[in-house]
Amino acid sequence: MASNEQTPVLEVKGLQTSFFTPDGEVKAVDGVDFSVNSNETLGIVGESGSGKSITSLSVMRLIQHPGKIVGGTIELSGEDLLKKSKQQFAKYRGNRLSMIFQEPMTSLNPVFTVGSQIAEAVRIHKKLDKKAAWQEAVNMLKLVGIPAPEDRAKRYPHELSGGMRQRVMIAIALSCDPELLIADEPTTALDVTIQAQILELIKELQEKSGMAVLMITHDLGVIAETADKVVVMYAGEVVEQADVKTLFKRPLHPYTQGLMNAIPRHDIDLDELEMIPGTVPTPQNMPSGCRFAERCPYARELCVEKHPELATPSNNVDEGITTGQTRCWIYTDEWDGPNPTKGVATNQ
Repeated sequence: MASNEQTPVLEVKGLQTSFFTPDGEVKAVDGVDFSVNSNETLGIVGESGSGKSITSLSVMRLIQHPGKIVGGTIELSGEDLLKKSKQQFAKYRGNRLSMIFQEPMTSLNPVFTVGSQIAEAVRIHKKLDKKAAWQEAVNMLKLVGIPAPEDRAKRYPHELSGGMRQRVMIAIALSCDPELLIADEPTTALDVTIQAQILELIKELQEKSGMAVLMITHDLGVIAETADKVVVMYAGEVVEQADVKTLFKRPLHPYTQGLMNAIPRHDIDLDELEMIPGTVPTPQNMPSGCRFAERCPYARELCVEKHPELATPSNNVDEGITTGQTRCWIYTDEWDGPNPTKGVATNQ
């Protein structure tokens, strides 16, 4: 675990990313805050449509038209990336911060060998000649556990398995020793065995380099295995954040509890899993109150009418229990309903 007595590698404050359509502004990410230190992994979890991938693309400044970052700051080791010109930021992307995408076949160029693609990244950022860059590419393939790296460097993406292609993506991302690695659903397309190997590889490489990792996933199992801290997103905003042990021991937000209850466990049948009813609201029709109210079993009139702030609970929490922050009226002095979540703990 990383020490907090340092400047965060990445600090995001009030991030707002919108898409401007013929029907008006669509707020995909709305006021998101989080930070991650060196040698620390922050997990961002949520359903499809929660805004987690748009958040990661915003950090990399890869939002395409008609999307635009309209507010907030994104600081890398104290430098505001949003104040950099496109030319200035090009020196950061792939160098000081890198990203692993969930589907390597759409990210790797099919007409170039994997070795040449790694070498190209090294040549751009480390200013090496072709021979030295090629050797560095082979070394990176060896580092990420690809057997016979000299031979595999000469192969094209379609000649490698899905697991090997993902390792190539990791090799490219790490080739310039980034301060921050963003992994956006890096194991979604892989089988369980390969998934475990990829996650373990990222963890091992983090321990060697001390880089910060931002892990984007919908899978709480991945979060439990990899994260130090967790941000739970819903409908474009953060609804809960805590260290990983606290989150799994005592999830506060009804949405987080719903995600926990939907995790398959050995002691219950699949048909006994509790599913969250309904779907994430569309950004075009965002509720004025709590965005989870329509799906929440505890919602009252207060929840429908007023939008809660992300805050440390002020009531309804057992004494001596460590908590994070949550965006829920139940944990405020304004709540006048029953105490439905007091004492709630998962069976993880």
